[in-house]
Amino acid sequence: MKKESTVKTILKNLDIAVASIALIVLIILTFSGVIMRYIVGKPYTWLEEVQIFCMVWIVFGAGGAAFRTGSHVAIEMVVEMFPERVQKVLGYIVDIVVLAVIAYLFWNSIGFIQMFLKSGRSTSMLKIPLALQYAIAPVSYILMIISYFYAKYIDKSTKGGED
Repeated sequence: MKKESTVKTILKNLDIAVASIALIVLIILTFSGVIMRYIVGKPYTWLEEVQIFCMVWIVFGAGGAAFRTGSHVAIEMVVEMFPERVQKVLGYIVDIVVLAVIAYLFWNSIGFIQMFLKSGRSTSMLKIPLALQYAIAPVSYILMIISYFYAKYIDKSTKGGED
């Protein structure tokens, strides 16, 4: 087994790192928010905005990793009922559908970000631009496509979520 380069390892796990950091921030802020509200009596007025920001980044950040580990829902039982040649064709059809859906979502996410940039919309308390909040979406969709095809055609050891 050859050792992966540090750069390749970082790029391969970038989505997990982003989602993990956002999750840690979410947990710490939520815990401190509970303390501030119920023990100190001075709640953070901005907490919900940061929580939503973190949740968006967690969901989109982890999407590519779910493809890489085979964690997305798949109905393999139906496909396995067919002969091997039909299974191969169905596999390619699934590839096309996955690519089309993610490309569609990517295109729409670019449109949403452009709309947020034009309108200048931001959160009410912290004035975080909504374009920044959702900037993870198109990046995530690119990583999802890369991760999907990497897991399916390059690294077949991740099939079914097994490492």
